[in-house]
Amino acid sequence: MRAELFSTDQMEQHGKALARIHTLSHTAPSNRLLQQLDENEQLLMVSYDLLTAAVTARSRIAPAGEWLLDNFYLIEEQIRAARLHLPKGYSRELPRLARGPSSGLPRVYDLALEAISHGDGRVDAEALLKFVAAYQSVSPLTLGELWAIPIMLRLALIENLCRVGARISADRRHVNQAQNWADQMIEMAANDPKNLILVIADMARSAPPMVGPFIAELARRLQGHGPALALPLTWIEQHLAESSLTIERVVLLENQQQAADQVSISNSIGSLRFLGAMDWRIFVETMSVVEAILGEDAAKSYRAMDFASRDRYRHVVDRIAKQSRRSEAEVARLAIDLAQHSADRVGSNAHTAHVGYYLIDQGLPQLERAAEARLPPLTRIRRWLGQTPLALYLGALALITTLSTWAVLTLASGPHFAGWRLLLPAMLVALAASKLAAALVNWVATQLLVPQRLPRMDFSQGIPTTMSTLVVVPCLLLSAENIDELLQSLEVRFLGNQDEHLYFCLLSDFGDAAEATLASDQPLLQQTQLGI
Repeated sequence: MRAELFSTDQMEQHGKALARIHTLSHTAPSNRLLQQLDENEQLLMVSYDLLTAAVTARSRIAPAGEWLLDNFYLIEEQIRAARLHLPKGYSRELPRLARGPSSGLPRVYDLALEAISHGDGRVDAEALLKFVAAYQSVSPLTLGELWAIPIMLRLALIENLCRVGARISADRRHVNQAQNWADQMIEMAANDPKNLILVIADMARSAPPMVGPFIAELARRLQGHGPALALPLTWIEQHLAESSLTIERVVLLENQQQAADQVSISNSIGSLRFLGAMDWRIFVETMSVVEAILGEDAAKSYRAMDFASRDRYRHVVDRIAKQSRRSEAEVARLAIDLAQHSADRVGSNAHTAHVGYYLIDQGLPQLERAAEARLPPLTRIRRWLGQTPLALYLGALALITTLSTWAVLTLASGPHFAGWRLLLPAMLVALAASKLAAALVNWVATQLLVPQRLPRMDFSQGIPTTMSTLVVVPCLLLSAENIDELLQSLEVRFLGNQDEHLYFCLLSDFGDAAEATLASDQPLLQQTQLGI
């Protein structure tokens, strides 16, 4: 995955180039990402086991291996998080690529791979924003793809760690081979120097891997152990000469590779931590084309709403786009046009001028018709049930109760048990059946009808002047002690909700009496006024 390192400006250009060459596929989706995640987890476990065994044997390991060991708990957490946030079927809903190395995989996963490979495992917020924005200037991403970016980055980082881990495993095996041969040669040189040549011959016949880790470890172990052990190093020098290399050059290249692996794995670990710390809500809203369009709300209310409410609006746009042949941007534009048309007719203060009227309120069917959405049967049933809920609820109770009572009485009736004798049993059975009917209807209702959260305004930065609010606390002035409690409660409310444009007051009256006023009323009122 390691590719040419790009600057922020180069990543912007690369994003536009990717958007031009990406072609989407319409073939059946697959769960290859989950399969890759399982394979990567197994490979990383192999690397971890090899490194653990080396540490147990007090063997020196590469810096990248130390990073992997020290942070393996974090990698395991991220693998579990990736598996949790990537359930089966999730990636199937994302647009997939038709060609290229990532053919059949989600488009957004290829973007994550490109961001990781050209940053050597480092994820930078500014570079990522510009990269995605540049891509969207050519080919907009869906809302689902934007929300999938952190998941895909996590998968790409795990893939990068697996790549480095696989090399660490291979290097570890080569180092173990070098240590094995070095131990044999050192022992033979000490006990029977004449037969050292036999050990060197055995090593030559085994065709050892002439790679950096093997040569560097063998040279490190043999150097400084006397002239007898210079013979195997001379043999290696002659072998390397065929490739115009020397032991010193190979050791230098191996050190450079280890340093590069350490940087790559440390970047990846740091990026995994960054993914958990970044507020992806801000990222999604900044990058979302739908967010920009809905922000044109004629009532000027959309941008003042809290995140959960805005996100609910965007998901409705996403749903309608999937049920029609229009893009998310086109559906959002239809909603804005409907709201603007209403504002032109009745003014921007009308509730029909707010885009939410066409997304979650009575104007939703109008928007769905304009977008030519094909609603699923369950949605149609829910809409039908919502038109006359009380009549349907009572009708269902009556129907189930009547049928149950009739069935029981039909089974129980006979020649000696009919007519007026069934009246009392019928009443008892109907009472029991009504309880059963209520439980059954309530359960069905909870399965078919989903409670909806009311939209909310966002006052986290304070209440604006145009929405100054007076909180009224109704109360009775009964006694001096009662007034002290009311004043203390009012102060607690004020201290717990301090805002320049938020006010609190007592809406008070006196206790019931036979006369319009009592002698004690005025002192109680004065105490209240002074206390406030």
